[in-house]
Amino acid sequence: MDVDTNVLNAPRWWQIGVLYQIYPRSCMDSNGDGVGDLQGILHQLDYYRWLGVAGLWLSPIYPSPMVDFGYDVSDYTDIDLLFGTLNEFDALLEAAHRLNVRILMDYIPNHISDQHPWFVQARSARNNPYREWYIWRDPASDGGPPNNWGSVFGGSAWQWDERTDQYYLHSFLKEQPDLNWRHPEVRRAMMDVLRFWLNRGVDGFRIDAPARLIKDAAFRDEPPNPAYTPDQAPYYCLLHTFSRDQAELQDVIRLLRCVVDKYDDRVLIGEVYLPLPRLMFYYEMGVHCPFNFQLLKRAWRPLLIRQLIDTYEGLLSAEQWPNWVLGNHDVSRVATRIGVAQARVAAMLLLTLRGTPTSYYGDEIGMLDVPTPPALAQAPWERNVPGRGLGRDPARTPMQWNAQAHARFTTGTPWLPVAENYAQVNVEAQRWDPCSLLTLYRRLIALRAREPALHSGACAPIVADDRLVASTRTSGDRRFLIALNLNSDTVVFQQDGLYGRVILSPFLDQMETATNDAFMLRGNEGLVV
Repeated sequence: MDVDTNVLNAPRWWQIGVLYQIYPRSCMDSNGDGVGDLQGILHQLDYYRWLGVAGLWLSPIYPSPMVDFGYDVSDYTDIDLLFGTLNEFDALLEAAHRLNVRILMDYIPNHISDQHPWFVQARSARNNPYREWYIWRDPASDGGPPNNWGSVFGGSAWQWDERTDQYYLHSFLKEQPDLNWRHPEVRRAMMDVLRFWLNRGVDGFRIDAPARLIKDAAFRDEPPNPAYTPDQAPYYCLLHTFSRDQAELQDVIRLLRCVVDKYDDRVLIGEVYLPLPRLMFYYEMGVHCPFNFQLLKRAWRPLLIRQLIDTYEGLLSAEQWPNWVLGNHDVSRVATRIGVAQARVAAMLLLTLRGTPTSYYGDEIGMLDVPTPPALAQAPWERNVPGRGLGRDPARTPMQWNAQAHARFTTGTPWLPVAENYAQVNVEAQRWDPCSLLTLYRRLIALRAREPALHSGACAPIVADDRLVASTRTSGDRRFLIALNLNSDTVVFQQDGLYGRVILSPFLDQMETATNDAFMLRGNEGLVV
């Protein structure tokens, strides 16, 4: 199948707009049980429209035992009662579309809950028709696991099943057996899952862990990682050469794209934690936007960021669309990683780079990680490998809406603690503050939406040193300079022949200022000129 990936001739909504990730458990609770739900998201739709985002990506809301908070799916075609019902989902989708806001679902194709009826059947007997829907192996000659593959969340990736005397593969928790994507019935069933939600009107999918869908057919041992250090999680002691990112994966991704392309204006976004050169493979297979997570990994230094931008842009073909991510539910929040002051500069970077920016809920008000006592830890990685700081709970805490109790997230007891600073750092306080981070986000999103130069125009580097990174963005006769000071000291930037006016600063206090060859950037300041 030939995949048409030429999306630049007519920019699509997901190219022009900003995607916003909602972690439904932490958005807003409508019934006082301490967990966010669909009615809570519906209640806040006017906020998302006001902010200006084009699409909302919802982390999993399927029925689930919640061992991994929805990434262990027990039914792909329903809604967990914790969040609501299918009718409530349909109402949310209809209301969002009326406001011209798109909805993206999480699609979790690699693994499933061990309580899903398919797996219950598969482990009932070796001759059950569903047996081959999963990856089963006999023990090694010593009676142990079939190979040395490790689970992301700690320990072996193989779980012994006493009922049928074989091991099954789980890339994550033992309660999350991997599906066997080499089996045609699995492919058909999982394509039907896509169609179910597309027929309801969802606007696209974020594909969870697509690199893991196909494993080495010979199940060879992984080689050791020579760069491993003891402070890393045990999972990283091996190079994951055979348990992910196999060449045959292209057939699966093309099947997914073929299904999506039969519907108008839908998008596939892939969660791909791989180096940039390998990321290009996922574009070629048909993922519209493989997530570019490099800003989550790099030190916040101008020369490194300049190198990252130039490398990424240099690898992309004319038909491939860039994507940038500053935060998500698996990493420390950006304001915690680089500081509250630089979070404003980071917002300017994210929303002026060429491509599709993805924003994580709460980053627009500067939410910080919230320390979670061990007794309240929820995330499985921290529970399985304690003491390594692997918990993801601190970045998943409830959204801070106002200064009322529990930040108006819930009338009950929140599932995770609310930040202590919620009375000062919240949407209501910042919405009417002309100099707040939230106001900056809204103005940047609006500027990006109305200026093609900023969402799809050419990007050319000007300078990067140990304090400053600057680029131009150009479309037609519209030309912008983006200059960002990643330092707390004042920087004087000089560019011969630069005549323009400042239209945006993160401090929101330096508008329409004329420039002539040189201008000053205060510490932690960026300028759009």
